[in-house]
Amino acid sequence: MALMPSRPKYRKKQKGQQRGLSKGGCFVEFGDFGMQALGRGRITNKQIEACRVAINRHFQRKGKVWIKIFPDTPVTKKPAETRMGKGKGGVDHWVAIVRPGRILFEVGGVTREEAQTALRLASAKLAIPTRFVGRVEKV
Repeated sequence: MALMPSRPKYRKKQKGQQRGLSKGGCFVEFGDFGMQALGRGRITNKQIEACRVAINRHFQRKGKVWIKIFPDTPVTKKPAETRMGKGKGGVDHWVAIVRPGRILFEVGGVTREEAQTALRLASAKLAIPTRFVGRVEKV
């Protein structure tokens, strides 16, 4: 089943801005290691699911995975060979808007090497550059 909001307040949304850095979710909070976005862009619900599958396949029922992003922005598309006008198209898919600094996935209960390999496999499924980060102890 694809990730998408169950009851969005509005069916369609404008594009908005992608500039600036992430406002929150910049630290590893639940697990021991995480994948941090270095670029900005849109991550689709299918890409998030592909990352989750890649991480879980590598772990083979070990560890735990937290998905820290959710695709809550609808992207509309008009049918092919349709003339201009006649309103905005229907919702095609859902995306998560990601800015630099955002933690995308967190993993715990595995060694550093296992986590690094799993998150590297997952980052290959994304269109934005990412890096491997560890937990930072806050004072």
